[in-house]
Amino acid sequence: MAKVKSKAKAKSKLSTVNKILAIILAIALIGTVVYIAVSPAKVAPKEESAAQGAEDVAVIDEFKPGTYGGVDFQSVDDVVKYYVEVFNYNKTLTAPYKENGESKTFYKLLGDENLEIKSLLVDGKENATINKLVPSIMGSLFSGAPKGLPPAANRDPQYDDRDDGPNGSKLSQRESHLTADDILACNVKDNGDGTITITIQPKGVELSQADQDAQGRFFNVLGDITGTVSQISVLSFAEGDANSNIKVLYQGGTGEVTVDTKTKEVTKANYVMKVHIDVTHANVTIIKDKSATLDLEYTNTFPASDEFLKTSKGVTRG
Repeated sequence: MAKVKSKAKAKSKLSTVNKILAIILAIALIGTVVYIAVSPAKVAPKEESAAQGAEDVAVIDEFKPGTYGGVDFQSVDDVVKYYVEVFNYNKTLTAPYKENGESKTFYKLLGDENLEIKSLLVDGKENATINKLVPSIMGSLFSGAPKGLPPAANRDPQYDDRDDGPNGSKLSQRESHLTADDILACNVKDNGDGTITITIQPKGVELSQADQDAQGRFFNVLGDITGTVSQISVLSFAEGDANSNIKVLYQGGTGEVTVDTKTKEVTKANYVMKVHIDVTHANVTIIKDKSATLDLEYTNTFPASDEFLKTSKGVTRG
């Protein structure tokens, strides 16, 4: 792009193109981290969703004690205990695959992943031109890959670890650390075919960290966005810094897991993580003091289709 020679000329060209640049900034900030290419900084998670002024409410039916599929559930603790047991067992199961023709051993149950922007506002307004560009922008920033049940760092069990745990510790994602205290709501359904479906909604969290809070123990969270933003040289803020101008709230997401109660194998699952992001007072080149809000929806669906495995990473079953 040619350099702007004068401030007057810059003002004359402050058109749709520059408005698009402002929102590309916001998407780029998030997309860089969504790709999870940068290790998040070690910061303490904030679990008070009220910081965003949004009430954390249940979006699923309440739990009703009873026997489902031959399994007795009398409390939320029972549901979480069973879920953790099922999760841990399924992450011991592997199967043969080929990746670009090379024999591999991955998790038996692999899922896909997808990221979608559900709502995007610049200075509180929608822009039809920007909305049309969003899919192509996100397509260049995010590429889905097969993964095990979330939280998961990989499709290969031997690499399903993260190195961003508390005090630099390594986190194994081959076992769940979810607790009853992490749960805002849950329920169980008997499908009448030997399977049950467990639905879980974890508590809302601000700036979630992997395996360090309710959202991070259930979803593939994005990590510390502000740490990455502060490294972008073309970005500054009209007031404050990245920590004070970027707010990330995880809230309202759910996971549905269908389990064969005889084998404890997961037959299908769908995790929908919802993230609300506020970016304020952002400056990029001639774009000054812009704000943007994004609502993201990140999904993991199991089992992944043969097409997704092949097109995403050249993976085939068997």
